[in-house]
Amino acid sequence: MMQRTDRHLRTFLRHLSKRTLLYTEMVTTGALLHGDRRRHLTFDPFEKPVALQLGGDDPAALAECARIAVDYGYDEVNINVGCPSDRVQRGRFGACLMAHPEVVAEGVAAMRAAVDVPITVKHRIGIDDLDRYEHMLRFVDVVSAAGADRFSVHARKAWLQGLSPKENREIPPLRYADVYRLKRERPHLPIEINGGIRTLDATLEHLEYVDGVMIGRAAYETPMIFADADRRVFGEAVEPTDVFAALDAMVPYAARHIEAGNGGRLHHVTRHLLTVFQGIPGAKRWRRALAVAATAPEAGLSLFVDAIEEMRARAARAAAGAARDSAAHTVKNNTLDPTAPCPLTP
Repeated sequence: MMQRTDRHLRTFLRHLSKRTLLYTEMVTTGALLHGDRRRHLTFDPFEKPVALQLGGDDPAALAECARIAVDYGYDEVNINVGCPSDRVQRGRFGACLMAHPEVVAEGVAAMRAAVDVPITVKHRIGIDDLDRYEHMLRFVDVVSAAGADRFSVHARKAWLQGLSPKENREIPPLRYADVYRLKRERPHLPIEINGGIRTLDATLEHLEYVDGVMIGRAAYETPMIFADADRRVFGEAVEPTDVFAALDAMVPYAARHIEAGNGGRLHHVTRHLLTVFQGIPGAKRWRRALAVAATAPEAGLSLFVDAIEEMRARAARAAAGAARDSAAHTVKNNTLDPTAPCPLTP
Protein backbone atom coordinates (compact mmCIF):
# COMPACT_ATOMS: atom_id res chain seq x y z
CA MET A 1 0.00 0.00 0.00
CA MET A 2 2.86 2.35 -0.80
CA GLN A 3 1.65 5.93 -1.29
CA ARG A 4 -1.76 4.85 -0.06
CA THR A 5 -1.98 4.30 3.70
CA ASP A 6 -0.46 7.61 4.73
CA ARG A 7 -1.71 9.61 7.69
CA HIS A 8 -4.42 11.33 5.65
CA LEU A 9 -6.10 8.09 4.57
CA ARG A 10 -5.70 6.64 8.05
CA THR A 11 -7.46 9.65 9.53
CA PHE A 12 -10.42 9.20 7.20
CA LEU A 13 -10.61 5.46 7.90
CA ARG A 14 -10.51 6.13 11.63
CA HIS A 15 -13.60 8.31 11.25
CA LEU A 16 -15.30 5.23 9.77
CA SER A 17 -14.12 2.67 12.32
CA LYS A 18 -12.77 3.17 15.82
CA ARG A 19 -11.66 -0.45 16.29
CA THR A 20 -9.91 -1.45 13.06
CA LEU A 21 -6.11 -1.69 13.30
CA LEU A 22 -4.51 0.60 10.70
CA TYR A 23 -1.11 0.12 9.07
CA THR A 24 1.40 2.59 7.73
CA GLU A 25 3.00 2.30 4.35
CA MET A 26 6.07 0.08 4.43
CA VAL A 27 9.10 2.08 5.56
CA THR A 28 12.62 0.72 5.24
CA THR A 29 14.94 0.65 8.22
CA GLY A 30 17.41 2.74 6.21
CA ALA A 31 14.82 5.45 5.63
CA LEU A 32 14.17 5.73 9.36
CA LEU A 33 17.77 5.55 10.49
CA HIS A 34 19.23 7.85 7.85
CA GLY A 35 16.31 9.79 6.35
CA ASP A 36 13.58 12.19 7.38
CA ARG A 37 12.27 10.31 10.38
CA ARG A 38 9.56 12.81 11.27
CA ARG A 39 8.08 12.71 7.76
CA HIS A 40 7.83 8.93 7.87
CA LEU A 41 6.62 8.49 11.44
CA THR A 42 4.64 11.50 12.64
CA PHE A 43 0.95 10.74 13.04
CA ASP A 44 -2.04 12.07 14.94
CA PRO A 45 -3.00 10.13 18.08
CA PHE A 46 -6.55 10.10 16.68
CA GLU A 47 -5.37 7.43 14.21
CA LYS A 48 -4.57 4.88 16.92
CA PRO A 49 -4.34 1.95 17.03
CA VAL A 50 -1.65 2.10 14.33
CA ALA A 51 1.00 -0.45 13.32
CA LEU A 52 4.27 0.60 11.70
CA GLN A 53 5.28 -1.70 8.85
CA LEU A 54 9.02 -2.07 8.41
CA GLY A 55 11.15 -3.43 5.60
CA GLY A 56 14.59 -4.71 6.49
CA ASP A 57 16.73 -7.72 7.32
CA ASP A 58 19.36 -6.48 9.76
CA PRO A 59 18.43 -7.42 13.36
CA ALA A 60 20.17 -4.43 14.94
CA ALA A 61 18.55 -1.98 12.54
CA LEU A 62 15.12 -3.56 13.02
CA ALA A 63 15.50 -3.39 16.79
CA GLU A 64 16.52 0.27 16.70
CA CYS A 65 13.61 1.12 14.41
CA ALA A 66 11.24 -0.72 16.76
CA ARG A 67 12.47 1.41 19.65
CA ILE A 68 11.98 4.55 17.59
CA ALA A 69 8.46 3.43 16.64
CA VAL A 70 7.52 2.95 20.27
CA ASP A 71 8.91 6.39 21.12
CA TYR A 72 6.60 7.83 18.44
CA GLY A 73 3.62 5.99 19.95
CA TYR A 74 3.00 3.11 17.54
CA ASP A 75 0.97 0.21 18.91
CA GLU A 76 2.62 -2.55 16.89
CA VAL A 77 5.61 -3.12 14.60
CA ASN A 78 5.14 -5.35 11.57
CA ILE A 79 7.89 -6.81 9.38
CA ASN A 80 6.99 -7.00 5.69
CA VAL A 81 7.97 -10.38 4.23
CA GLY A 82 5.43 -10.18 1.43
CA CYS A 83 6.39 -7.42 -1.00
CA PRO A 84 7.88 -8.87 -4.23
CA SER A 85 9.07 -5.68 -5.96
CA ASP A 86 12.52 -5.58 -7.57
CA ARG A 87 13.58 -2.66 -5.40
CA VAL A 88 12.66 -4.52 -2.25
CA GLN A 89 14.48 -7.64 -3.43
CA ARG A 90 17.63 -5.62 -4.13
CA GLY A 91 17.50 -4.50 -0.52
CA ARG A 92 17.15 -8.15 0.52
CA PHE A 93 13.87 -7.77 2.36
CA GLY A 94 10.22 -8.32 1.57
CA ALA A 95 9.05 -11.61 0.05
CA CYS A 96 12.54 -12.89 -0.76
CA LEU A 97 13.08 -13.36 2.99
CA MET A 98 10.63 -16.27 2.95
CA ALA A 99 13.56 -18.31 1.68
CA HIS A 100 15.49 -17.31 4.80
CA PRO A 101 13.25 -17.85 7.85
CA GLU A 102 16.24 -17.82 10.20
CA VAL A 103 17.05 -14.26 9.11
CA VAL A 104 13.49 -13.17 9.84
CA ALA A 105 13.62 -14.99 13.18
CA GLU A 106 16.76 -13.11 14.16
CA GLY A 107 15.07 -9.82 13.36
CA VAL A 108 11.96 -10.74 15.34
CA ALA A 109 14.04 -11.84 18.34
CA ALA A 110 16.01 -8.58 18.32
CA MET A 111 12.84 -6.49 18.12
CA ARG A 112 11.12 -8.60 20.75
CA ALA A 113 14.03 -7.94 23.12
CA ALA A 114 13.96 -4.21 22.38
CA VAL A 115 10.27 -3.33 22.85
CA ASP A 116 7.09 -4.49 24.57
CA VAL A 117 4.60 -3.84 21.76
CA PRO A 118 3.49 -6.72 19.50
CA ILE A 119 5.96 -7.75 16.80
CA THR A 120 4.11 -9.22 13.84
CA VAL A 121 5.03 -10.63 10.43
CA LYS A 122 3.23 -10.20 7.10
CA HIS A 123 4.19 -12.84 4.55
CA ARG A 124 3.07 -14.86 1.54
CA ILE A 125 2.09 -18.53 1.45
CA GLY A 126 5.22 -19.09 -0.62
CA ILE A 127 7.60 -17.80 -3.27
CA ASP A 128 8.73 -19.27 -6.58
CA ASP A 129 9.18 -23.02 -6.13
CA LEU A 130 9.07 -22.77 -2.33
CA ASP A 131 5.31 -22.78 -2.49
CA ARG A 132 4.16 -25.98 -0.81
CA TYR A 133 2.22 -25.75 2.43
CA GLU A 134 5.14 -27.42 4.23
CA HIS A 135 7.45 -24.58 3.17
CA MET A 136 5.13 -22.00 4.73
CA LEU A 137 4.70 -24.11 7.86
CA ARG A 138 8.46 -24.31 8.38
CA PHE A 139 8.76 -20.54 7.91
CA VAL A 140 6.05 -19.90 10.51
CA ASP A 141 7.49 -22.43 12.96
CA VAL A 142 10.99 -20.93 12.81
CA VAL A 143 9.77 -17.33 13.12
CA SER A 144 7.18 -18.04 15.81
CA ALA A 145 9.87 -19.65 17.97
CA ALA A 146 11.64 -16.26 17.96
CA GLY A 147 8.59 -14.60 19.51
CA ALA A 148 6.43 -13.27 16.67
CA ASP A 149 3.03 -12.27 18.04
CA ARG A 150 0.90 -12.68 14.89
CA PHE A 151 1.22 -13.84 11.30
CA SER A 152 -0.64 -11.97 8.56
CA VAL A 153 -0.70 -14.33 5.61
CA HIS A 154 -1.29 -13.16 2.04
CA ALA A 155 -2.92 -16.26 0.59
CA ARG A 156 -1.07 -16.06 -2.73
CA LYS A 157 2.44 -17.12 -3.57
CA ALA A 158 4.74 -14.57 -5.18
CA TRP A 159 6.89 -15.00 -8.26
CA LEU A 160 10.03 -12.97 -7.62
CA GLN A 161 10.90 -12.92 -11.32
CA GLY A 162 8.54 -12.52 -14.25
CA LEU A 163 5.59 -10.84 -12.53
CA SER A 164 5.16 -7.24 -11.48
CA PRO A 165 3.95 -6.41 -7.95
CA LYS A 166 0.50 -5.72 -9.43
CA GLU A 167 0.48 -9.06 -11.25
CA ASN A 168 1.60 -10.79 -8.06
CA ARG A 169 -1.57 -9.46 -6.43
CA GLU A 170 -3.78 -10.90 -9.16
CA ILE A 171 -2.30 -13.80 -11.11
CA PRO A 172 -1.18 -16.39 -8.54
CA PRO A 173 -4.34 -18.14 -7.33
CA LEU A 174 -5.67 -17.52 -3.85
CA ARG A 175 -5.21 -20.49 -1.52
CA TYR A 176 -7.31 -19.63 1.50
CA ALA A 177 -7.44 -23.30 2.50
CA ASP A 178 -3.70 -23.24 3.26
CA VAL A 179 -4.17 -20.36 5.71
CA TYR A 180 -7.11 -22.14 7.35
CA ARG A 181 -4.98 -25.26 7.66
CA LEU A 182 -2.17 -23.26 9.25
CA LYS A 183 -4.58 -22.07 11.93
CA ARG A 184 -5.89 -25.61 12.50
CA GLU A 185 -2.42 -27.06 12.85
CA ARG A 186 -1.01 -24.17 14.93
CA PRO A 187 -4.08 -23.18 16.97
CA HIS A 188 -1.95 -21.36 19.57
CA LEU A 189 -0.70 -18.85 16.98
CA PRO A 190 -2.77 -15.77 16.04
CA ILE A 191 -3.28 -16.09 12.28
CA GLU A 192 -4.64 -13.31 10.06
CA ILE A 193 -5.65 -13.79 6.42
CA ASN A 194 -5.09 -11.36 3.55
CA GLY A 195 -5.65 -11.30 -0.20
CA GLY A 196 -8.68 -10.58 -2.38
CA ILE A 197 -10.98 -9.76 0.55
CA ARG A 198 -13.28 -6.92 -0.43
CA THR A 199 -16.38 -6.96 1.79
CA LEU A 200 -17.46 -7.32 5.41
CA ASP A 201 -19.48 -10.39 4.41
CA ALA A 202 -16.28 -12.06 3.20
CA THR A 203 -14.50 -10.87 6.34
CA LEU A 204 -17.04 -12.56 8.59
CA GLU A 205 -16.79 -15.79 6.58
CA HIS A 206 -13.00 -15.87 6.99
CA LEU A 207 -13.29 -15.17 10.72
CA GLU A 208 -14.95 -18.56 11.07
CA TYR A 209 -11.50 -20.07 10.39
CA VAL A 210 -8.84 -17.53 11.39
CA ASP A 211 -8.27 -14.86 14.03
CA GLY A 212 -8.14 -11.76 11.89
CA VAL A 213 -8.61 -10.35 8.40
CA MET A 214 -6.35 -7.83 6.68
CA ILE A 215 -7.98 -5.78 3.92
CA GLY A 216 -5.59 -4.03 1.56
CA ARG A 217 -6.62 -2.62 -1.82
CA ALA A 218 -10.34 -2.60 -0.99
CA ALA A 219 -9.59 -0.27 1.92
CA TYR A 220 -8.44 2.25 -0.67
CA GLU A 221 -10.81 1.49 -3.53
CA THR A 222 -14.01 1.10 -1.45
CA PRO A 223 -13.24 2.65 1.95
CA MET A 224 -16.89 2.90 2.96
CA ILE A 225 -16.95 -0.85 3.65
CA PHE A 226 -15.44 0.09 7.02
CA ALA A 227 -18.43 2.28 7.94
CA ASP A 228 -20.16 -0.71 9.52
CA ALA A 229 -17.09 -2.63 10.70
CA ASP A 230 -17.39 -1.70 14.38
CA ARG A 231 -20.92 -3.09 14.57
CA ARG A 232 -20.62 -6.15 12.34
CA VAL A 233 -17.08 -7.29 13.09
CA PHE A 234 -16.39 -5.99 16.59
CA GLY A 235 -19.91 -6.25 17.99
CA GLU A 236 -20.20 -2.61 19.02
CA ALA A 237 -23.72 -1.27 19.56
CA VAL A 238 -23.27 1.58 17.07
CA GLU A 239 -24.88 2.68 13.85
CA PRO A 240 -22.88 2.62 10.60
CA THR A 241 -20.88 5.80 10.08
CA ASP A 242 -22.53 8.22 7.67
CA VAL A 243 -20.33 9.18 4.74
CA PHE A 244 -21.14 12.86 5.14
CA ALA A 245 -20.29 12.83 8.84
CA ALA A 246 -16.89 11.36 7.99
CA LEU A 247 -16.29 13.86 5.18
CA ASP A 248 -17.40 16.80 7.33
CA ALA A 249 -14.84 15.74 9.91
CA MET A 250 -12.13 15.82 7.24
CA VAL A 251 -12.79 19.49 6.45
CA PRO A 252 -11.12 20.95 9.57
CA TYR A 253 -8.42 18.29 9.23
CA ALA A 254 -7.68 19.45 5.67
CA ALA A 255 -7.73 23.06 6.85
CA ARG A 256 -5.07 22.32 9.48
CA HIS A 257 -2.95 20.51 6.92
CA ILE A 258 -3.10 23.44 4.48
CA GLU A 259 -2.50 26.06 7.15
CA ALA A 260 0.42 24.26 8.81
CA GLY A 261 2.89 26.03 6.54
CA ASN A 262 4.82 22.92 5.54
CA GLY A 263 3.76 22.82 1.93
CA GLY A 264 0.50 21.10 2.74
CA ARG A 265 -1.99 21.13 -0.12
CA LEU A 266 -5.64 20.15 -0.40
CA HIS A 267 -4.79 17.37 -2.84
CA HIS A 268 -2.66 15.57 -0.24
CA VAL A 269 -5.87 14.85 1.68
CA THR A 270 -8.55 14.65 -0.99
CA ARG A 271 -6.68 12.27 -3.33
CA HIS A 272 -7.58 9.48 -0.93
CA LEU A 273 -11.31 10.26 -1.06
CA LEU A 274 -12.02 9.82 -4.76
CA THR A 275 -13.89 6.52 -4.36
CA VAL A 276 -16.13 7.19 -1.36
CA PHE A 277 -19.17 7.61 -3.64
CA GLN A 278 -18.36 4.68 -5.91
CA GLY A 279 -21.46 3.63 -7.87
CA ILE A 280 -23.56 6.60 -6.69
CA PRO A 281 -24.96 9.27 -9.08
CA GLY A 282 -22.62 12.23 -9.08
CA ALA A 283 -19.53 10.15 -8.32
CA LYS A 284 -17.87 11.13 -11.61
CA ARG A 285 -18.30 14.83 -10.87
CA TRP A 286 -16.97 14.28 -7.33
CA ARG A 287 -13.89 12.50 -8.67
CA ARG A 288 -13.27 15.21 -11.24
CA ALA A 289 -13.39 17.92 -8.60
CA LEU A 290 -10.97 16.13 -6.28
CA ALA A 291 -8.69 14.58 -8.89
CA VAL A 292 -8.35 17.61 -11.14
CA ALA A 293 -9.42 20.89 -9.56
CA ALA A 294 -8.02 20.04 -6.12
CA THR A 295 -4.55 19.42 -7.54
CA ALA A 296 -4.06 23.07 -8.48
CA PRO A 297 -1.56 24.80 -6.17
CA GLU A 298 -4.15 27.50 -5.41
CA ALA A 299 -6.96 25.03 -4.60
CA GLY A 300 -8.51 26.02 -1.31
CA LEU A 301 -10.75 24.43 1.28
CA SER A 302 -13.91 25.86 -0.31
CA LEU A 303 -13.50 23.49 -3.26
CA PHE A 304 -13.67 20.52 -0.90
CA VAL A 305 -16.62 21.95 1.03
CA ASP A 306 -18.53 22.73 -2.18
CA ALA A 307 -17.97 19.21 -3.52
CA ILE A 308 -19.32 17.72 -0.28
CA GLU A 309 -22.36 19.98 -0.33
CA GLU A 310 -23.14 19.10 -3.93
CA MET A 311 -23.09 15.39 -3.10
CA ARG A 312 -25.18 16.03 0.03
CA ALA A 313 -27.79 17.84 -2.07
CA ARG A 314 -27.80 15.01 -4.61
CA ALA A 315 -28.32 12.48 -1.81
CA ALA A 316 -31.19 14.53 -0.37
CA ARG A 317 -32.89 14.75 -3.77
CA ALA A 318 -32.45 11.02 -4.33
CA ALA A 319 -33.92 10.27 -0.90
CA ALA A 320 -36.87 12.55 -1.53
CA GLY A 321 -37.49 10.92 -4.91
CA ALA A 322 -37.33 7.45 -3.38
CA ALA A 323 -39.82 8.52 -0.70
CA ARG A 324 -42.23 9.86 -3.33
CA ASP A 325 -41.93 6.66 -5.38
CA SER A 326 -42.58 4.58 -2.29
CA ALA A 327 -45.63 6.65 -1.37
CA ALA A 328 -47.03 6.40 -4.88
CA HIS A 329 -46.48 2.65 -4.88
CA THR A 330 -48.29 2.32 -1.55
CA VAL A 331 -51.26 4.38 -2.75
CA LYS A 332 -51.51 2.37 -5.95
CA ASN A 333 -51.43 -0.94 -4.12
CA ASN A 334 -54.09 0.20 -1.67
CA THR A 335 -56.51 1.75 -4.18
CA LEU A 336 -59.80 -0.13 -4.36
CA ASP A 337 -60.91 -1.49 -7.71
CA PRO A 338 -64.07 0.54 -8.49
CA THR A 339 -65.55 -2.44 -10.34
CA ALA A 340 -65.13 -4.78 -7.38
CA PRO A 341 -68.12 -5.35 -5.02
CA CYS A 342 -67.96 -3.49 -1.77
CA PRO A 343 -67.01 -5.90 0.99
CA LEU A 344 -69.76 -4.47 3.19
CA THR A 345 -72.50 -5.14 0.63
CA PRO A 346 -74.94 -7.73 2.00
